[in-house]
Amino acid sequence: MYAVPGDKKVKVGVLGATGTVGQRFIALLETHPYFVVHALGASARSAGKSYALGTNWKQTTPIPAGVRDLVIRPCNPEHFQECAVVFSGLDADVAGDIEASFRAAELAVFSNAKSYRRDLNVPLVVPLVNPHHFNIIPQQRALHSPPLQKGFIVTNANCSTTGIVIPLVALERAFGPIESCIITTLQAISGAGYPGVPSLDIFDNVVPYISGEEEKIEWETLKILGELAQTDGEFAFEMHAHTPLRVSASCTRVPVIEGHTETVSVRFARRPAPSPQQVREALAAYAPAVQSAGCPSAPRHAIWVHEEPDRPQPRLDRMFQQGAGVSVGRVRQCPVLDIKFVVLSNNVNIGAATSSIINAEMAISTGLIAV
Repeated sequence: MYAVPGDKKVKVGVLGATGTVGQRFIALLETHPYFVVHALGASARSAGKSYALGTNWKQTTPIPAGVRDLVIRPCNPEHFQECAVVFSGLDADVAGDIEASFRAAELAVFSNAKSYRRDLNVPLVVPLVNPHHFNIIPQQRALHSPPLQKGFIVTNANCSTTGIVIPLVALERAFGPIESCIITTLQAISGAGYPGVPSLDIFDNVVPYISGEEEKIEWETLKILGELAQTDGEFAFEMHAHTPLRVSASCTRVPVIEGHTETVSVRFARRPAPSPQQVREALAAYAPAVQSAGCPSAPRHAIWVHEEPDRPQPRLDRMFQQGAGVSVGRVRQCPVLDIKFVVLSNNVNIGAATSSIINAEMAISTGLIAV
């Protein structure tokens, strides 16, 4: 593993810097041990202004001093050439072409948008689950015309998918394949971006529909938990085909500002199924590769298992470990499948910005990005 020298600073850029995820990138990067924000990109509406004047800051901490006076640039690669890493918090409706242009300009792009999640040569990486999917990046570069030396795109999962796959991978490692999974989400309004869901729609209410969300969970889970298979020198995502996994998701929006709560029931392929206590122990013991790689933003506990009968709760648990891990509770027998539990994840941190930051740290640690 490559380690960044103690005094080394790695310049990074943030696209979509004025949006919800872009702001969270900037807030988290303020105290990063080696990443330093060097360039900011946003729409023409904000370009040319200082960041303090061009953004409607909605974080619970002040705008970091180091970015207040940075001038927001258009999202063109020429303004980011000195950046070793570019984080994208762009909206999906504009992200595709912009991120592709940055990759073509030999920049390493870590995206939160959905534009390339289904791309057959782009890894969909939850850092606490599948950073080994980075192995497809040389193929991604080689297929570009002309072939790239440094540029690539890595995508994050959907925020609701992220919270699910972390406990699922821990269970599969401990007990073998999961064959069925039923999920119901209670998703925070911040997942809709700012200004989010209108108050008259969400106050005193639960909205039982989020466009496209159920399909994302059901599809992304298979790509993330599936293997990256190699045949005749070519890599391909096998989508969990070696042990078929059925995922059924129902997604709701609830009047919570931040933190997605999800109820999960699973059935294991192997019999007999593990007991609830065995599941608790396996979840608590799970140690992802980003921890051993020394990624500074990785949580100490990938999964924190609650013994209290009424936890996790968004208001109490969403900022534990700076929102970089997930919290699991109410692990118990399921009378229909095998085991059921509740998982809470911070949708703006591990579900978005923190995942990209850890992915970039891992890319540096493995030498994928030279600094």
